[in-house]
Amino acid sequence: MMSTPFKDAKLHDCRVSFVETLEVLAEANTDIVAVCNDSVGSSKLGDFKERFPERLINVGIAEQNMVGVGAGLANGGKIPFVCAAAPFLTGRALEQIKADVAYSETNVKLVGISSGLAYGDLGPTHHSIEDFAWIRALPNVAVVAPADRIETAAVIKWAAAYEGGCFLRLSRVGVPDLLPEDHVFELGKANQLRDGSDLTIIANGVLTHRAVEASALLEDRGISARVLNMASVRPIDEAAILSAARETGAILTCEEHTTFGGLGSAVAEVVVESHPVPMKRLGVPGVFAHTGSANALLDDFGMASDAIADSAAELVKRKA
Repeated sequence: MMSTPFKDAKLHDCRVSFVETLEVLAEANTDIVAVCNDSVGSSKLGDFKERFPERLINVGIAEQNMVGVGAGLANGGKIPFVCAAAPFLTGRALEQIKADVAYSETNVKLVGISSGLAYGDLGPTHHSIEDFAWIRALPNVAVVAPADRIETAAVIKWAAAYEGGCFLRLSRVGVPDLLPEDHVFELGKANQLRDGSDLTIIANGVLTHRAVEASALLEDRGISARVLNMASVRPIDEAAILSAARETGAILTCEEHTTFGGLGSAVAEVVVESHPVPMKRLGVPGVFAHTGSANALLDDFGMASDAIADSAAELVKRKA
């Protein structure tokens, strides 16, 4: 029996990679500033505050004002990274994101910390499983969910240079390294992590390494599964999706999000319009998630690596 690829791998908190990269960029570019909502600790901005005290703006627990401050700083020529727990950044300040960032086309980098089910033990009020859907519906805001510390660093470098608004979805849940150290993020481009011919598994964020593990488990069953890391949710890599549909004939999506309006929906929109094939979307099935650790909740909703493999095997049967 093949062992899963990450059985003994070191796990990394992507928030650390975010801040380490931001500090390096801020050292070289004095226009980079951070804005937060009394979340210096949870956003890991303590060292940034020490190094650049005049470039950290803490607005207190006032997320709507926080986004407005970020937009004002952008209009003044700064490059603001607006950091807050993802459920509050997107839920409380959605109108400001719509009006002050998307509609106004400001150069604001929205950083949703502890996204998805990362605050699992604090219950549904702190889960952020609707953020893809909310932000993906807005024009002029890129939506990105990196899979590991390496991609997180690449995404922050990209965001600092990108002229426009973006929503970066970062988890606090530890994940193993997946991508090479020299990885360069490209907006709208997927990364193929494993090749396969029987179906394609598409995931992002904390579920990407579980998709890779599922692919390894499927290999033992004689099923060849391609794995795509789809960090860029909007814009999405339509070419990679259509290649997967044509070449593997079935697509399984996995996301730390409700199955309504997120990654699975974005993939399905491409598939149904251009090359329909059997699909299944794994995620939180349109309910409020219960209370529990983030990893346990993913398992409970059918996204343990072996459960992903089971869903993939069932999906392959539908191709016949």
